[in-house]
Amino acid sequence: MDQDQEPLHKKEETEKLWKETRTPESAAPALEYKEALVSHVGCNTGNKPFSFYKCSKRFYYKGFLQRHMRFHFGKMSSIHTGEKPFGCDVCGKRFTEQGSLKTHMRVHTGEKPFSCDVCGKRFSTQAHLKTHVTVHTGEKPFGCDVCGKQFTQQGSLKTHLRVHTGEKPFGCDVCGKRFTEQGSLKTHMRVHTGEKPFSCDVCGKRFSTQAHLKTHVTVHTGEKPFGCDVCGKRFTDQRNLKRHMRKPFSCDVCGKRFIRQGILKKHIRVHTGETPFGCDVCGKRFNEQGNLRRHTRGHTGEKPFSCDVCGKRFPEQGSLKNHMRVHTGEKPFSCDVCGKRFNVKRNLRRHIRGHTGEKPFSCDITDVSCSLSLVFYLIKM
Repeated sequence: MDQDQEPLHKKEETEKLWKETRTPESAAPALEYKEALVSHVGCNTGNKPFSFYKCSKRFYYKGFLQRHMRFHFGKMSSIHTGEKPFGCDVCGKRFTEQGSLKTHMRVHTGEKPFSCDVCGKRFSTQAHLKTHVTVHTGEKPFGCDVCGKQFTQQGSLKTHLRVHTGEKPFGCDVCGKRFTEQGSLKTHMRVHTGEKPFSCDVCGKRFSTQAHLKTHVTVHTGEKPFGCDVCGKRFTDQRNLKRHMRKPFSCDVCGKRFIRQGILKKHIRVHTGETPFGCDVCGKRFNEQGNLRRHTRGHTGEKPFSCDVCGKRFPEQGSLKNHMRVHTGEKPFSCDVCGKRFNVKRNLRRHIRGHTGEKPFSCDITDVSCSLSLVFYLIKM
């Protein structure tokens, strides 16, 4: 007898275990295995009505269940034993069923026998086609119970739920960083391996992700798909748009950026020389009202800012801040040449002239140049 052929008496015995019935109420076929070991309940409920008592695995169709039964009663018990008798000749990956191997082989052959009736896109499995069709129908049958977001695939919902649970089951063996998706881990690993599988058809430059390649291609095409709603400026990369949105207003002269148009307007006066604010006492003019306000205190003697340590008062908050360093000993400004530190920036500037030999101040009377201001020079005389 052929060893691969199931013994006749055993086959007949197995077949006797089956009988088909039809219930008048549902007119649906039902399977019974001995004492209701295999049941067909809720055929029309959209569930998987066929189940088996040994493993509780459920099936949509009787034929699928019958095929599964052979894994229990025949020699092909690989589902529960973990045996994978079918191996891929190309990559060596193994499978429990020959059908799974057949489907897998399409990865290597590139075969895509299932096509979309709407757009013609082709797929290697019917399940992938079914998922794709929801792009056209807009159907999203899987919803998140926490935030209500809808998904086309149950797998996408499962991955999304990790946003709420904080679960990150996929970890990097090199640096320990964890991810919610295996795909994200795979992409991350290229940081360590240096792999750049995506290349530009125009210049040949390579990238670790397809998203980076897509952004790069716009350099060649000139496409700028991301636009600012405030000023209309367009960008090739969404990250650049986000960065721009933090400071959407830029100076046409020097390129400096600002968060508000009013601040940009004030800045422009630096280039135009416009000084619309004048002092009523001495007539001196300023490009900002705040500068005029500070200047006016020189005439009024007002000193609204006081030191909590010694009580000394100042007309400007910046002057008080500089003064506080006298008490704290803080010297944040250092010389790049000799390393000497200073509590105010103007003292550092004055010190640097000692290294450079610069003498920007000259006396109109004696024609003497000096590195210090003329006031300091006259005091020394």
